[in-house]
Amino acid sequence: MTSPRPRLTPAIADLRRAVRESWGEPAENSLVLVALSGGPDSLALAAAVAFEAPRAGLRAGAVIVDHGLQAGSADAAARAAAQATALGLDPVVVKTVTVGTEGGPEAAARAARYAALDAAAAELGASAVLLGHTLDDQAETVLLGLARGSGAGSLQGMAAVSGRYLRPLLGIRRATTVQACADAELEPWLDPQNDDGAYLRVRVRRRVLPVLAEELGPGIPEALARTAEQLREDAEALDHFAEEIAEDLAEHTEAGISMPVRALEVQPPALRQRLIRLVVASEFHVSLSRAQTLEVARLVTDWRGQGPIDLPGFTAARSGGMLRLAATGTDAASAEPVFTP
Repeated sequence: MTSPRPRLTPAIADLRRAVRESWGEPAENSLVLVALSGGPDSLALAAAVAFEAPRAGLRAGAVIVDHGLQAGSADAAARAAAQATALGLDPVVVKTVTVGTEGGPEAAARAARYAALDAAAAELGASAVLLGHTLDDQAETVLLGLARGSGAGSLQGMAAVSGRYLRPLLGIRRATTVQACADAELEPWLDPQNDDGAYLRVRVRRRVLPVLAEELGPGIPEALARTAEQLREDAEALDHFAEEIAEDLAEHTEAGISMPVRALEVQPPALRQRLIRLVVASEFHVSLSRAQTLEVARLVTDWRGQGPIDLPGFTAARSGGMLRLAATGTDAASAEPVFTP
């Protein structure tokens, strides 16, 4: 049985509009799932999806992931499941996971959570999983990427669409989701870890962003989110150009792939380095760091007779006017060609 329909307030209207605009053109009667923690962001999202999905010809359910990282987590998961059912979402499933340690607590919890969401989507045949990340989350992600110096890729923040995952609320402030819950008389669960200064993201949220707003003026989260959007547009364009050029330049060899040095040399550095990373990732399933990428690029732009460079799964060398990338060890037999000249 669904709860009484709340009055339409500006906050609720903003949430519903964001959800409505996120669908694209879904198949009739397909299932979408809300990743629900019970916090204000995902709870407000769940309420908006419960309202909008039937009007779009969709079925809507929820999946709750119990990370088991704190006392009472099972109770919090059960409470979120009850709220989802009261909103009219069906099916509602709870996934209990074991969080490892690889990459630190935040990364390990994230990996376990997405594995559980993927499993739930596969089991239920869901076409999409909606996540409650807000504009504030996007700003925090961009600022963390900037602090780590991890390049334009991390400064792009989170994508609104990533495979089966949709993030309808990337243009919505966290305060709006809190207000939407209050307007709809929904009581969100407040995760104590969101106030735990042991987590880097919490320190950015509670300390760094407020200082930036105080010193530089309001609108910092919005500015960071705009930066992410602009960088994502630029990156998509560069990726498109790199893919087109790689298809023209790549020549397959017995153990790998080659590209003409002269054709790489005339490319702008950003595009040349993207080409190298793209071909390596596609051919050898290896993700190069910036330092590794620049070492390979030096074979093109600063070659003084240096020999091959040993990298994970392959070697890079310059020979006969070609940049030659060749698989090593067992990878030589398993490398699958991607680009067909």
